[in-house]
Amino acid sequence: MKSYILRRLLLMIPTLIGISLVCFILIQMIPGGPVEEMIAKVQSASAMKSGADASKALSAEQIAQIEAYFGFDKPAWKRYIEWLGNVLTLDLGTSYTYGEPVWDVIVSRFPISLFFGLTSFFLSYLICIPLGLLKAVKHGSRFDVISSGVIFSGYVMPGYALGILLIIFLAGGSYFDIFPIGGLTSDYFEEMSFFGKVQDLLHHLVLPMFCYMISEFAFLTFLMKNSALEELGRDYMRTALAKGLSFREAVFKHALRNALIPVATRLSEIFTLMFAGALLIEKVFDIDGMGLLYYNSMVNRDYNVVLGIIFLSSFMAMIGRLFSDILYTFVDPRIKFS
Repeated sequence: MKSYILRRLLLMIPTLIGISLVCFILIQMIPGGPVEEMIAKVQSASAMKSGADASKALSAEQIAQIEAYFGFDKPAWKRYIEWLGNVLTLDLGTSYTYGEPVWDVIVSRFPISLFFGLTSFFLSYLICIPLGLLKAVKHGSRFDVISSGVIFSGYVMPGYALGILLIIFLAGGSYFDIFPIGGLTSDYFEEMSFFGKVQDLLHHLVLPMFCYMISEFAFLTFLMKNSALEELGRDYMRTALAKGLSFREAVFKHALRNALIPVATRLSEIFTLMFAGALLIEKVFDIDGMGLLYYNSMVNRDYNVVLGIIFLSSFMAMIGRLFSDILYTFVDPRIKFS
């Protein structure tokens, strides 16, 4: 197992380099950038101040200084090598938009996405595993049919689209004004008592948390049901029942553990959810997390932040896959990695 883990960790190095290189090349191909944006801002400000033509507000020498400030006076391959070298020293560069180290920008948004990711993840598992098992035991019943229809409707609807509908119907859009339209807290949050703050926070979390959970909830429930159905039909279940075990004992002592093996692979998602956030959901509900940061950085061509988020998200995803493989060996002792 130790040699397997070591090999996987070593393979992450070329994988991360490849991912960062492809993303860097794609970013360079996108029209516009921090240089063009800064030139446009300076030209517009100069034109408004002096009344001159905006296209002639800056000289070629001034434009060259702006390019040098952002490091765009160097060839693309050299910029990538320098960026990669800085990453080895845990330096992701400086944000063009915020003027702060990328690490500081990411860390300031990370707790929000971490909270939503972990909470929605664990709530999904706590509900989906028993619900999927119950649906498998009651397969074909009215409960199974009705619940499948409700759950599947959530599976086919993207979280951000559901968020828009919830805002329209429940957040003062056109019908009811039950929940806040967005954000995490009210404007007068600091003036509230402790219990008032908790209530206000929970009130703001209901709609976005529901949208975070809905797609994963549906997938996990059906995955657990199908896996449990397969295990309930195996020979060892019939043997256990023939030896005198009750159906309930056979399910919880034998079938459940084996049914959890496919579900265990989804635990690797926890590392991605902890970091990535949900871009469109955070945009819809105006939640200043990692997803919204990534969206704004792409719009503002803040390349250092974009590359930093992609690099760290990729690393966390690979750690998650490794964690999932290790978890396999605990859930199913027959699986060995060497």
